[in-house]
Parts: sequence; structure tokens; C-alpha cells
Amino acid sequence: MEWQPDEQGLQQVLQLLKDSQSPNTVTQRAVQQKLEQLNQFPDFNNYLIFVLTRLKTEDEPTRSLSGLILKNNVKAHYQNFPPTVAEFIKQECLNNIGDPSPLIRATIGILITTIASKGELQTWPELLPQLCNLLNSEDYNTCEGSFGALQKICEDSSELLDSDALNRPLNIMIPKFLQFFKHCSPKIRSHAIACVNQFIIGRAQALMDNIDTFIESLFALAADEDSEVRKNVCRALVMLLEVRVDRLIPHMHSIIQYMLQRTQDPDENVALEACEFWLTLAEQPICKESLSGHLAQLTPILVNGMKYSEIDIILLKGDVEEEDEAGKCSAAALDVLANVFRDDLLPHLLPLLKGLLFHPDWVIKESGILVLGAIAEGCMQGMVAYLPELIPHLIACLCEKKALVRSIACWTLSRYAHWVVSQPPDSYLKPLMTELLKRILDSNKRVQEAACSAFATLEEEACTELVPYLSFILDTLVFAFGKYQHKNLLILYDAIGTLADSVGHHLNQPEYIQKLMPPLIAKWNELKDEDKDLFPLLECLSSVATALQSGFLPYCEPVYQRCVTLVQKTLAQAMMYNQHPDQYEAPDKDFMIVALDLLSGLAEGLGASVEQLVSRSNIMTLLFQCMQDTMPEVRQSSFALLGDLTKACFLHVKPCIAEFMPILGLNLNPEFISVCNNATWAIGEIAMQMGAEMQPYVGVVLPNLVEIINRPNTPKTLLENTAITIGRLGYVCPQEVAPQLQQFIRPWCTSLRNIRDNEEKDSAFRGICVMIGVNPAGVVQDFIFFCDAVASWVNPKDDLRDMFYKILHGFKDQVGEENWQQFSEQFPPLLKERLSACYGV
Repeated sequence: MEWQPDEQGLQQVLQLLKDSQSPNTVTQRAVQQKLEQLNQFPDFNNYLIFVLTRLKTEDEPTRSLSGLILKNNVKAHYQNFPPTVAEFIKQECLNNIGDPSPLIRATIGILITTIASKGELQTWPELLPQLCNLLNSEDYNTCEGSFGALQKICEDSSELLDSDALNRPLNIMIPKFLQFFKHCSPKIRSHAIACVNQFIIGRAQALMDNIDTFIESLFALAADEDSEVRKNVCRALVMLLEVRVDRLIPHMHSIIQYMLQRTQDPDENVALEACEFWLTLAEQPICKESLSGHLAQLTPILVNGMKYSEIDIILLKGDVEEEDEAGKCSAAALDVLANVFRDDLLPHLLPLLKGLLFHPDWVIKESGILVLGAIAEGCMQGMVAYLPELIPHLIACLCEKKALVRSIACWTLSRYAHWVVSQPPDSYLKPLMTELLKRILDSNKRVQEAACSAFATLEEEACTELVPYLSFILDTLVFAFGKYQHKNLLILYDAIGTLADSVGHHLNQPEYIQKLMPPLIAKWNELKDEDKDLFPLLECLSSVATALQSGFLPYCEPVYQRCVTLVQKTLAQAMMYNQHPDQYEAPDKDFMIVALDLLSGLAEGLGASVEQLVSRSNIMTLLFQCMQDTMPEVRQSSFALLGDLTKACFLHVKPCIAEFMPILGLNLNPEFISVCNNATWAIGEIAMQMGAEMQPYVGVVLPNLVEIINRPNTPKTLLENTAITIGRLGYVCPQEVAPQLQQFIRPWCTSLRNIRDNEEKDSAFRGICVMIGVNPAGVVQDFIFFCDAVASWVNPKDDLRDMFYKILHGFKDQVGEENWQQFSEQFPPLLKERLSACYGV
């Protein structure tokens, strides 16, 4: 007997569906409660599918809504549906996939893929064969509905479809889809391409076996009159460019010609997909040879795509964030191509650029300024000749009447900041800074944002060049505090933090502190501990504390306490969540990470003065937990703080060393570069403080360090840090480390020869010298590397120079004059010169 609804029950469900479309919130709440009651009845879901598939007289939105509520139920508790209900729903879906209404077909398709993705592809073996069969139906609706459902299944389960789990259905499906590329209906052609497109990136075997047919079928659709079809063709070619460029190379010329047309497609979505092609092509090694002949055509097309369209201008008037994606994509494409072709792009661009930049129509002028910014990175060399004329013109554009011109001029000027700073300050830096600071206080939010970001870039480039103007800069940034709304405040924090990083201790003047700190502290007191806006503020304060050093003392107590509280709260919340994941939210660990970073900034800025704060808090206990957190970023920040505390107030760190060292040893794992880097650095700092007492811990960390320094492809900074820490361990415990000398001396020397003279390098080289004293045989085979590393010092301290002198002369005396001559013949001339000049060998 087939299931039949009870008439009264059906009316109840229909009433509920009608109510749920009401805008009234009270009604909505009642609907939610009623739904939860009805979900207790096992056959409630039968009513929902019945309304969707059988009640053809009901209005479509109500039927569709019934299907969507059913979909949510499937998502939440399909595994508890009685088998009869599940069967009824599946049957109804397949029988009605050809409903005359497109909305109902689409809803049934969504329902099918939701059931399928609940692990039901395996337990619904007839689904794929039936859908594929229905594609052959003479009835358009049935064919389109089945294809819609198949497309959703391909999107949701592409990996499963290409696995052995289902007996490789793609071997049948893909050839089948390819046949429909020629179908008379554009909707169905579009579905067919979209289905196959799901399998390109995963390189599904069945598609690779039919790849040539696929590419030919795509070419056949090149001139399709339907924009959705053209969009899917473009998308396919972009993905093929990533995974099967070998198959496209023979046709590259015509593909590029096609994409040049599509980039100008009247349908913006098609143009956007086509524009992605240039971005992808730029990453391919074949880019230069395949595109160079087409630059003359492509350049004007991209430049033209960078203008705002009529509709964008209307949208932008309402300050809508929806910006013209195609304009953005063209700019990005020009940017990457400028990086590929460098100055070879300029002959095609410069003739256009002149006309744009000085054009009376602001829309065209704006696009010209964008072009100029887009090519800044790639074509800098060739642009230098024109900048003395262009930069003043751009600075003048900062005062244009149109806000969009002012904001783009901010961005483009920031792209040339490096050049501006390299010129005498009065020529460009001063006028640029003066105008940018006015724009930071612009009445238009978009301009404020652009100016603030541009100013941060200028700060990074100018560094201490800004010191003479600090008072003026701070007045503007502090004034902006009172003016800015939420989103731009975040950018303002960044500009202040970058300023502090750039001018460093020059900020530590009572007059500057008086200007800057009160508004920052006011914001700090305003924000709650749960407020995400704390992140950028904490980051900003961290930079400020590091720059101000002792100048930050009056503010450090409340800042320190709150950071400790944030760490404590996050750890407590994480613990509750781990014990009862069903009852508690997982914490946002960013609060803890940013707080640890600010504590690092305090320790670094305040130095020994941080001691009293540490002594009155349980930070060491908290740090012990943070160092063992599952999240790498938390560990990374913990080890940075540990290193800074070791330098600032070791007496509080020392009692914990026995517990901390094994954890540090475990984290010497180059899989997490930054964690490993900070742990390595902290070990080195601890060694310098521990001295000979470091001895019991050398065995815990040395083997890992030696392994890391000998690994191929280790990033440069990690190599340098590892070498410094090995040197420092050797300095305090030479007897333990020197026997290993031969295992690391060569990579040790090569990784430290390129770093500037500094404290860390000094202590590391002292360690190497002491170890050579203990185990001279360990260095003999690689002595030329040691000589080269010694020669990399510009001016070592006197006693270190003496150590070098003794080792070089000791070796020379040991091997004898004649052997030394032969040995030093291998030296490059520069090395020979330096050693004889500095050490007389």
C-alpha cells in the first residue's frame, strides 16, 4: 500500500508553510516551535515531500519551501528516518525530477544531492544510472531536471565519483556528458560542460582518457550564443591551463585569440572568467613565448577593462561595496603580466597611458591612474624616467573633486613609494606626505581608507626619514581617531603601528607620547575582552611598546594585566570545550595569540623593568600551557615570549627550565617553520643565560638542531637561527657539542656568512672558536668554509678577532708554510685579500 496523507494533517502542514512566509517575527518563532513538534512524527517528512512533488495546484514558493525544510531535516537527521520514509522520499524525487516548474526541479535536485552526500551514493545504487537514463528522455523538463541534479552531485561528490568505492561510474558518465555538448538547448549544453568541469582540477582518470574529445567539443562551442555556455567554456579552458597545459599548447594561438574576444564579452560574468585566463597563463612557463606576439592586442583590451562602467558609477554613488569585479580583474592581469614581461610591456602601454592620465573625463583619468599603479612593480625600471613628471601629477590628483580619483591616486602613489623615498626629501616625499595626511582626514570614507593604507606603505619605505615630521604626522593620526568609523579605525591602528616600527626609539619623546597614548588607552578601555577589534589594537600597542621602551612604563601595568587575563580566559575556555564539546563554544585563540605577542612587545620594550610585572602574575604557568597548545600559531607566539622573557628577566624563567626544555626539544620540527624558528631562538637565548648549567639539556636539543641544519631546502632564516643556537650551545657547553663539530661545521659556516655583524652572530662565532679549541680535527676537512665565514666579519670585537687570529695561524703552523700555500691557492681572490689584510695569513 502506498502512503497517503491524512487530509487534516496536510492542511496543518500547508498552514505552517504559509505562516513561515510571513515577515512577522512572532509568527516566525511560533513556526519554529511548531516545526520542532512536528519533527517528532516519523511521517512528517512524507508530508513535506508530498507537498513538493504531488500538490501541483499549490503555489510554487510554498511547494519549494516544503522541499527546503525537508532538505534541512535530511541534513540534520537523515540517519533516523524510518526506511519506509527514506524510500518514499527517494522514489518521489526520481519520479518528479521532470516537474514542469524550473523552481520545483531545482528544489528536487538540491534534495537529491543532499541525500546523496549523506553517504547515500553507496546505498542508493540506482540513483546515478536512473538519472543518466533520464537524460535520454524526449521531454525537455525531465532531461533538464536530471542534468540539474547530476550537476549538483558532481559538485558535491566529485572525489567519491572518481573512486573505486562506486565502481568508477565516471567511465560511463563522462562520455555521456560529452555527447550533450551538442544538444539544441543552451541550458542543457551549459549543464553538460559544468558537470565535466568538476573533474578537471582533480584530473579524474575518465576525463583524462577523453581529454582530446573534451577539448575539441569545447572549441566547437567557442561561438555559442548563450552567455552561460561561453562562461563555462572559459572556465574549462582556465582550469585546463592549470592541469593539462600540454594538451592546449598546439592550439594556444587560437585559444588566445578566443580569450581576447571573450575578455571583451558584453556579459560581464563571461568577461570575468576570461580575464582569469590571463592571470593563470602568467603563472605558466610558456607565458612569455605564447603571449609576446599578442601583447599589442591584449594591452588595450585590459586597459579598457579597467574603466568603471555606467552601472558601477551608480552603485558607487550609494557607497555600495560591490565594486566592479571586471575592472579589478583586468588590473590584476595587467599587474602579473607586467611582472612577466617587465619593460617589454611599456611600448604597448605608454602611448595609451599619456592619453588617459591627462584626460578631462574623470572616469578615464581614474582608469589611467589605476594602470599606472598596476604596472609599478613589473615596469619600475622603465618607468623611472617618467616619474619626475608623473609623481607631481599624481600628487595633484589627490585634490581632485571626484573621491574615486582621490582614492586611486593614494594607492598608485603608494606603489611608487620606494622611488619617492630614494629622492631628496623636499622634491617628492614632503609634498606627498603633506597631501596624504590631508586625505587621511578626507570627508569620504573610501578615500580615508586608501590614504591610510598608502601612508602605512610610505612609512615602511621611509623609516627614519619621517622623524623630522613626527609631530605633524601624529597630530593627523590622532585627529583621525575622533573622526573614523569602525572599519577605517582598524586601518588607522595599522598605520600607527607601522609608524612605531619605522621610527623606533625616535618616538620616545614626551611630546609624542602625550599626543599618542591617551587616545589609544581610551580605545583600550572602551573595548570588551570579547571584542575582536582588540586584535588590531593589541598589535598596534605591541609596536608602540617596543618603540617607546621606557616611555611606555606609565601605561604598562593595565596593558600587561589585561593580556594575562586574555590568555587565561582563552585557556580556560579551551579546557571546558575539550571536556564538553557539546556544551561549550570553541574559543577564538586569536585573542590569546595577540595577547602573547603584546606581552613579547612589552618584554622587549621594557627590558628589565618588566620583572616586577612578571613577579606579580602567573604568566610562567600560563606559558607552560600555551607552549603545549595544539595550534601552531599559539606555540609560535609562546616561544617568542619565552625568548623575550629570558632576555628581560631570566630569574623568573630559570625555575621552569627543567619543565620547559623537553617541550622546546619536541618543537624543533621544521614542518612548522615559524614554531621551529622561535623555539630554536629561545633555546639559544636560554643557553646564554644558563651558562655551564645548560649541560643536562644539550642532549635533548642538539640532535634535532644538527639534523635541521643539514636538511636540504631549509628556509634561510631557520638555517641562520639554528646555526646561532648551535654556536651558543657550544659556547656554554663546548665539551658536549664540540665532538659533533664535523657534522655541522660546513652548513654552519655557509648559513652565517651572509648575516650582518650583531650580538647573536658574535656569541655564535665565539662558540665555534671555543669548540675548535676542544676538537680541532672536526674542522680540518672544511677549513676553507671556516676561513670564508671569518672573512664575512666587517669589524669583530678585539677579543673575537684574536680568537680568529689564533685559529688561522695555528692551522697554518700545523700544516706548514708549503701546504698552507697550496691550500690558500684555492681561495677566491677576494677571500685571500681579506684574510691577509685582517689576519696576516
